[in-house]
Amino acid sequence: MDYPGNLFVVAAPSGAGKSSLVKALMELDARVQPSVSHTTRAPRGQEKHGREYFFVSQQEFDAMVLGEAFVEWAHVHGQRYGTSRRAIEERIAQGADVILEIDFQGALQIKKAFANAVLIFILPPSWEELRARLERRGEDSADVIELRLKNAALEMTQAQEFDFVIINELFDRALFDLKAVVHAQRLKFSAQRRARADTFKALNII
Repeated sequence: MDYPGNLFVVAAPSGAGKSSLVKALMELDARVQPSVSHTTRAPRGQEKHGREYFFVSQQEFDAMVLGEAFVEWAHVHGQRYGTSRRAIEERIAQGADVILEIDFQGALQIKKAFANAVLIFILPPSWEELRARLERRGEDSADVIELRLKNAALEMTQAQEFDFVIINELFDRALFDLKAVVHAQRLKFSAQRRARADTFKALNII
């Protein structure tokens, strides 16, 4: 089904900076709204339930899986993450541009459910910089950092499946690139026809 709003899906290995980029984009562009995922992991730092994620128990997550509430869900770093289909559909049906931050497995599942979804992959400039960013976060043990780097090797091979790739070497440049992708998508014929259906009808453009 075509919806008036656009759906952007952003994936990246841990430490590549996708959360910071998405946050900065939403601060600059009020039309872009987040879709809050469900997760079984515990909150980090200042994260709040319903803002960064819906933090649920394993039992609650199981019930949502059985109820087919998720358009996608996956195991990531030993925890589970899922995206509510209804939450996405309601927002893009109202004309909002929704942005998702998920792993590559979820991104590819989203593309199957929403054919018009725009997939964006964020890459670090180097392995050395990726490790440095993970260490600077100060959130994970050395073992967890090694696991994240090991997972990143697999994750980055999937970048070829995405519509756009942004290398986050300089934050401001990467943010400019992300804004450019969003703006370009809004100007595509199919997106404009969905968003401005009345105008197209009035101009006799099918």
